[in-house]
Amino acid sequence: MFHRIRAAVVALAVGAGALALAPAAGAAAAAAPDPELSKLSVSPDTLDVTAAPGRVTVTFDSVGYDTASIRWSGPGSPADASGPTKTGTSGDKTSWKASAVFDADNAGDWTVAVTARKSGIADNTNTATFKVTVKSKLDTKIVDFDADPDAVRKGGTIIASGQLKLERSGWKGYEGQPVKITFRAKGTDAYAHITTTTTGRDGWFRARVKAETTGWWRAEFLGNDKANGSVSDSDGVSVGQADSPSRLSFDAYPEPVDKGDELNFKGTLQVLGGHGWDGRSGYRVSIQFRADGSRHWEHVTSAVTGRHGRYGADATAVTSGWWRAVFAGAHGVDGSTSSGDWVRVERPTPPPPPDKLSSSLVSFNAYPEPVKRGKWLHFKGRLLVNDGGWEGYEAQVGLYKWSKGKWRFVKTTWSNDNGYLHTKVKASTSGYWKFYFRGDSDAKADSSRKDYVKVKK
Repeated sequence: MFHRIRAAVVALAVGAGALALAPAAGAAAAAAPDPELSKLSVSPDTLDVTAAPGRVTVTFDSVGYDTASIRWSGPGSPADASGPTKTGTSGDKTSWKASAVFDADNAGDWTVAVTARKSGIADNTNTATFKVTVKSKLDTKIVDFDADPDAVRKGGTIIASGQLKLERSGWKGYEGQPVKITFRAKGTDAYAHITTTTTGRDGWFRARVKAETTGWWRAEFLGNDKANGSVSDSDGVSVGQADSPSRLSFDAYPEPVDKGDELNFKGTLQVLGGHGWDGRSGYRVSIQFRADGSRHWEHVTSAVTGRHGRYGADATAVTSGWWRAVFAGAHGVDGSTSSGDWVRVERPTPPPPPDKLSSSLVSFNAYPEPVKRGKWLHFKGRLLVNDGGWEGYEAQVGLYKWSKGKWRFVKTTWSNDNGYLHTKVKASTSGYWKFYFRGDSDAKADSSRKDYVKVKK
């Protein structure tokens, strides 16, 4: 506007002389307006987010600028921030709009700065202010509070857990807030602070505490400048006398051991009492095994402790791995697990095969001699083996006949318990006969003498 007013004054000063000069065609139309940023507005200027989040809208106009940006400055960061975007143009003027969502976490004073830009000229920035308010504090509540387990030994661990919720657009989990875990012992009136934890995702919290005496546990949120405090329901836990600790010694032997051999286990179970560590009898101990490459322990056998808490057991060695003893615990006594003992299982070297016994086919005889064709030809003999002395041997023996240049199999027969042999065939042609024992797993092979028999027509 300043430049346009000055141009008008100059025109009046020159008067008619100036009018006598004919301007170039279109010169007035070519004069560009001055860059301008105006009409910055924020709606609403006070936003109440007590019950639910709300949106603030910013509008402004620019003349002679191509682009625009916006910056929100205040408590926290707004959600769903968008723009500025163009909403209309008229000649050199452009209308802009931007918006963002605010909630109770953004309560306080805010400043919005909008900047118009164009290459070759200076940026133009305007600012405006507004407020995000919470007219009253929001309510909270602690739900699903639980102290678990309900019964525990003295010195045991209790898990206190629950959820802190905030009344905002319905009950939502309230994250990042401190919650105190408090305890009131049986027979007392006041709750004492034990520990503090912080709510996580969706307002859930969890704390580990030690149980020293019977009583009631609860969670407390003290509140802040935006939310009221709240207290959970109480949950009772019964605390009993602490169990006495136990310990196990353990040994697996021999090491290494051959596969299939017996593996032995021994050790002692002791319980801490008024006189120190004492061996205890009458308790069952489980013997467990975990093979190489496995993550799982398997029960193999068990033993019962005897005098001075000693125990012993055995099992068949199958494969290499870890062995241990486990006591599951008993009334008034905590369980315990021994350290592991690794045992290598080897394949046993097979013994050399025993030497076979010498054998002998004796007293071989083919009869009658001569014999008529078609009549029975008998054969007898005896099979002996030397096992510290010659004795009869029961086995299968073959009868052979020499024919056409080689010994040919005829039939088999068995010697009796005393090694005696007897069999017969129909006589056909003359020739030599013999018994042959091919040997077996215990005795070597042997052949009898040969015997010639003439066959007559």
